[in-house]
Amino acid sequence: MTSQHDPDRWSRLTAVAGEALAAAKVGEDAVAVDLVTGYLSGSPEGNEEIRELVLLLFSECSGMVAALGSGGATPVKMQVFDEDGQEVPIDDADPPVRTAIRTLLAEVHGDEEAAAEQIEIALTNGAPQELATVVLQALRWTVKLAAECQTRDLEVPDWITDSLEE
Repeated sequence: MTSQHDPDRWSRLTAVAGEALAAAKVGEDAVAVDLVTGYLSGSPEGNEEIRELVLLLFSECSGMVAALGSGGATPVKMQVFDEDGQEVPIDDADPPVRTAIRTLLAEVHGDEEAAAEQIEIALTNGAPQELATVVLQALRWTVKLAAECQTRDLEVPDWITDSLEE
């Protein structure tokens, strides 16, 4: 994840992701999304950094899903709900939500290439609002999974724990 040209990249990405997680935790969704898409799009490697940051979040979610599922011994169920709180099949979810789910499932199954392809589709083909939805979904899942892992005394990456302590 660390570029040879920019040794501070990991620190910068986790700092931005951490700020976005803190905003998402308190319900400041627009601020959270803007931190990810707005700040990084102003960098020389905007889309590349957005891609890395979103994949970082999904990768961390995957690790927490694995921990919650006892390394695969206990299934973890993914559910999608509509605006009314009714569960809907994944294939009936809005396209950006499907993208987020497919990205997470690819990460959970160790297919980083497929996960990256899903994010690439969102970056190149999706409207800005669709990318915002994918980013927000990744942030919300990270917050919820971290809380559940902490409740069960399971390991959560330090940068996530530090971001959510405030």
